[in-house]
Amino acid sequence: MTLFLLLIAGLYACFTLTLWLTWLRMPQFSQSPKSATGPTLTVIIPVRNEAGNIENLLDDLSRQTYTHFEVIVADDSSTDDTLGIVQRYARGSSFPLMALPLIDRNAASPKKRAISQSIAYATSDLIVTTDGDCRLGPDWLATLAAFYQQTGAKLISGPVTFTANTPAQHRLTNALQTVEFASLIGAGACTMALDRPTMCNGANLCYERLVFAEVGGFAGVDHLASGDDELLMHKIAARYPDGVRFLKSQAAIVRTEPHRSWMAFYNQRKRWASKWRAYANWWPTLLAVFIFLSNMTPVLAVMCWLLNFLNGNTALLVVGLKVVPEFLFLRQVLVFLQKKSSVAFIPLTQLIYPFYVVFFGLAAQQKGYDWKGRKLS
Repeated sequence: MTLFLLLIAGLYACFTLTLWLTWLRMPQFSQSPKSATGPTLTVIIPVRNEAGNIENLLDDLSRQTYTHFEVIVADDSSTDDTLGIVQRYARGSSFPLMALPLIDRNAASPKKRAISQSIAYATSDLIVTTDGDCRLGPDWLATLAAFYQQTGAKLISGPVTFTANTPAQHRLTNALQTVEFASLIGAGACTMALDRPTMCNGANLCYERLVFAEVGGFAGVDHLASGDDELLMHKIAARYPDGVRFLKSQAAIVRTEPHRSWMAFYNQRKRWASKWRAYANWWPTLLAVFIFLSNMTPVLAVMCWLLNFLNGNTALLVVGLKVVPEFLFLRQVLVFLQKKSSVAFIPLTQLIYPFYVVFFGLAAQQKGYDWKGRKLS
């Protein structure tokens, strides 16, 4: 048992230090002076019951410094005034805006259906996806377009974090979510830089429209409610191993709302965790199992120490091999995401995270969860 714990902890420390060094070596992208020409973009926004957020997002799009874009808001049978808000906004919009009421309400994956039906109306070179509760900086699209022109990437994953306007009563849970989410964004970015892409986020994603068609869109994964981002990325990466890139630019950061209820958080993370069974590539699956074991290791080490199966120094070494490299990595990612105030919450997150990973790893084995008032499997 001692050798097993030290082996897993040592491998995890090497893995996390590799991520840290990879992140440090990734240059921040800065766009060149704005060009009069560039790729055309179709921004697709799948929404359901976002009446309180969608106008803010559309206002952000109206302030973009890049103007070669159109927007399609795909409304998934909202029971509030989301569709009406978009339709009224379109009458005076400074950019081409289409409100698209969706058909086929019984689709297994509402978001994949929303994106696929929207792409059928798209006229642009590139598809860009974001969510209805997101906020965007004015240079978001300009940075995506410039990065595409420079790299020719088939798929571009952008940084995502949480909004800062947090009520006092939610400050702790928001900080914990921010640290946890930063770990996913950072790990996804570094594995892309290492040509082993694992994770991305559909709130800030860009890919060629023709490549979406070339890989068959969501065919083969459309029976899963989640995975409109990662599973598509894996399909594109399989066809274009060097074609998946992370855009490390603060101008491209998209901010989204953190969850205000534990049930909403639970359903989202359970939905995310359920994707691993659909991975066609062995690497993301192996990594998911490795992360699960690595987070169990410090818990087992402490339990073995309390039961006198392990001496205190060995247990401390196992814990240290996990928390020290993690802290170094997470601090750098949080600073980049302009969340330096959340660095102080890294140790608390590290204390909770092993139990969190084990819990959701087991919860994902059970099918079914709620999404905006719907039961999905």
